[in-house]
Formats: sequence, structure tokens, C-alpha cells
Amino acid sequence: MIAGMAERVIAACDGASKGNPGPAGWAWVLADAGETVVRWEAGPLGTATNNVAELTALERLLTATDPALPMEIRMDSQYAMKAVTTWLPGWKRKGWKTAAGKPVANQELVVRIDELLAGRTVEFRYVPAHQVDGDRLNDFADRAASQAATVQEAAGSALGSPEPPAAADSARPAGTRRRATAGPTAKTASTPRRRTSGSSGRTLNAKFPGRCRCGRSYAAGEPIAKNPDGWGHPDCRDGVGAAAD
Repeated sequence: MIAGMAERVIAACDGASKGNPGPAGWAWVLADAGETVVRWEAGPLGTATNNVAELTALERLLTATDPALPMEIRMDSQYAMKAVTTWLPGWKRKGWKTAAGKPVANQELVVRIDELLAGRTVEFRYVPAHQVDGDRLNDFADRAASQAATVQEAAGSALGSPEPPAAADSARPAGTRRRATAGPTAKTASTPRRRTSGSSGRTLNAKFPGRCRCGRSYAAGEPIAKNPDGWGHPDCRDGVGAAAD
């Protein structure tokens, strides 16, 4: 457990999967009242889906923190948030079956999170991923999870690890880094590559891995389209894709 934290814990957690399923990792961060990261941890998952990585990040965060302290948890995965706040009561009533009568995916992780949430005061806050001037705690967790997925090694403040690199860099082979662009407009986010021309509804091939607004990741070379929150799956252009129910 982490003791001596502020009266209200501010946290963020995130998961990443390079291929979905593919090499995966998880991460969480804790911050002080000024939202400066005071502790973080990340770890590898081998081959796993993005949803497993997202749920694992939440489970590890809850395991590592004092259940007596109120907590705000910021996440960019609507699937993980809805799984433990919206869908979970119905799943339990139906004997861990979905509305379609199918077994709940990732049930073991969801059950464990449900146990860890019992008796706790937790406020979940959704924050869009990969935004200019977006939530910095979510960005930190995103970079740490991406690095853990790529290098498959544990990291964190307790290990003396340096701050995780920018998302575009963490997906590159060890020992190589993307060359920085001079000036205040330098970008580290995924840069899509044109696939088809024409209307605003065109799709492109992603140059780097990223995460869609639905919470699922996309791989480099996968078709993506512009949506109000950034880039993501073409079928999520007009709304959040259904990850599970």
C-alpha cells in the first residue's frame, strides 16, 4: 500500500497493446494536488489485448493504493470504465453473462476490480487520449504503458526509471529515437500516411501505433480516419465503437 498521500488521491492508469492482441503493457501514476507525478509504475503483459491491458492497469492501481483514501481515477478507455461502473451490475445479475447471453470477456479481471472497489470512494473521470494540451497524467500513463508494451520490462519511480519517452518514440526499436523538429510546433503524436484522396471522410494508413476514441488501439499501417477526438478506426468516426456490453 502507498501511505502518506494527500487526502484525495489523483491518479491515472492506461494500457497498451501493439497489435491488439500483441505485446502489451500497463501503467498507473499518482499525483499531488498540483498534478505533479509523485509515483508511477508500469509492467509488461506479454501478448494480450488492449482491453486486458486497460483492466490490468486499473487492477494494479487499486491494489497499490490505500482503500481508505478517496480517489479520482482518470482513464481514456471507455470500455474499462463502463465495464466496472455501468455494465458490471447487470453482468452480476445475469450470472456473468452479457445482454446477448455470452460469457463476460475478461471476467477474472473484472471480478478482481469489483472486489477492490468494494467500500472505496472512487470517482472515474474519462479523458480523451492523444490530445494537444490533453490530460498530462493520462499522457504520462499512456507513454509508460506503451514503453512497457514495447520493451516488455517493468519500470517505475521505485526502480529509479526515467520518465517514459514520447509515444511515437516508445514504439521504435531500442537505441533509436525519432529526430526532433525544431520550434514550438514539433509533434510527437502519430502522423498518418495518405491512403486515399478525396472527401473529408477519407482513410489513411497510420504511420505509428495509436489509440482510437473507442479505447481500442490501432497498429502502424492500419487504416484510420479523422474523428472529432483525433484519429481512430473508420467505423468509430461518427461515434464511440462498441467494445463490449
